[in-house]
Amino acid sequence: MNKFTLLLLALGVSGSPLCGFAQSEFSLVTQTLDNPDNEPAPVFPVPSDRQLKWNETEFYAFFHYGMNTYTDAEWGNGSEDEAKFAPTAAPNPYQWLEAAKAAGMKGGIAVVKHHDGFCLWPSATTTHDVENAGNTFGRETNIPRDFAKAAQTLGMKYGFYVSPWDMHSEYWGDGTENYANKVFLPQCAELAAYGSDQFEMWFDGATGSDHAGYYGGANETRTISDAQIYYDIPNLRDSVHNVCPDCVMWGVGGEARWIGNEAGWAGETCWSMGTGTSGNSAMWKWFPGESDAKATSAGWFWHSGETIKTAERLFQMYLETVGRNATLILNLPPDQSGSLPDATVSRMEELGEMMKTRLGTDLALTASSIEVSETRTAGQNRTYVAANLTDGNKDTYWAPNDGTTAATITLTWDEPQTLHYVSMMEYIKLGQRVKGFTIEISTNGTTWTKLATGISQTTIGYKRIIPLNGSTSDSYGDGYSAKYLRISITDSKACPLLHTISVY
Repeated sequence: MNKFTLLLLALGVSGSPLCGFAQSEFSLVTQTLDNPDNEPAPVFPVPSDRQLKWNETEFYAFFHYGMNTYTDAEWGNGSEDEAKFAPTAAPNPYQWLEAAKAAGMKGGIAVVKHHDGFCLWPSATTTHDVENAGNTFGRETNIPRDFAKAAQTLGMKYGFYVSPWDMHSEYWGDGTENYANKVFLPQCAELAAYGSDQFEMWFDGATGSDHAGYYGGANETRTISDAQIYYDIPNLRDSVHNVCPDCVMWGVGGEARWIGNEAGWAGETCWSMGTGTSGNSAMWKWFPGESDAKATSAGWFWHSGETIKTAERLFQMYLETVGRNATLILNLPPDQSGSLPDATVSRMEELGEMMKTRLGTDLALTASSIEVSETRTAGQNRTYVAANLTDGNKDTYWAPNDGTTAATITLTWDEPQTLHYVSMMEYIKLGQRVKGFTIEISTNGTTWTKLATGISQTTIGYKRIIPLNGSTSDSYGDGYSAKYLRISITDSKACPLLHTISVY
């Protein structure tokens, strides 16, 4: 048997070699490369698409409003007469969100049910709601409906806070499944129906306490031992996600964590996994941090005589949360008219102007050159060049080659620039990587000065903003004159990936 016959047999051609060859049809085989774009392998854990969209919200408002606004309480006990809810005007969620947008926020969360169980919408699960309010303004209130509509009109993200703990319900903590099945899960379903585009549903972690509740007249202290089981959280999470696919379940859903304080700061080192202010780089689950903080001097709900924090203090909170790989949800409580006080509105406008002045002009866009110590080999449809850092596209990024865990990025301007802040963003779709970096400036490209040495220059994550003077409490100052700025990645879990660098 000759070589030609062997080839035909190998190709599966039977019978006469010549006839079989003539009558056979050859099919083309397309070779598929395992990684045609030469993308870096992910460093696990990585965020879900839902978590990515949530992180991109960055800065949003909390609006604590409800029965407590009219009883001068922070925690009611569920026995409140529904008639006490009597707004002096029609509640105005549009005004709430308009003020938040003026401050540079991208969305808001409205409290629609607190621990007292009073619902700010007509709910089929209880009579402790707006349908039995004390005046027409109250009875016509429907905060979920009006809040969702306002957010959509303003192009903002929105969601709702609904307390799992309910001191009005006779079923809460009674040792049965009645509360979850008859009250809590149906309430969450009612809220989900107000908009499939919700970005977050906020669940307080309260599981009862020594704070005595009404509980349908029982007037006793109740607690539960396991919120995940008692509230049927796996079923709740799946049910909400089916209706609202981009809705992160905060507090009980395992998708975002409490940063560990209510003072508006995260750790200078902050990983998007683990717990608390700093997280833990060794943990297996993506669990980014959210910081909840009050913009006012009193409680979470409005109280007569309270004041609003200065724009400088609120800007500091922003730097210490959003600027440290966390999100900031800033509480702005409406008063008894159902609107934000004038002082709050004015302060939000002031904060917004401060944000534009300090973080509104990106000098990286005017740099004459951006040079990197190493560029990853391009793939078929993707490059990893330095220009990706300033192209305004979150889906392109700079990267060095595999095995490189230290690299430099140098920006140059033709004329000296006054620099105050450096902002960096990792391409976290493939995991959080950077463990250490330094920032230096130069006037001649030869002699370099390290800046912000008093700040831990460790993690970056979704976003890191470094005040070059090393202080978040007095972060602006006079700035630094320089023609060169060098960022050195000194340590990384794997090759570092940055999609944006901004200089202000």
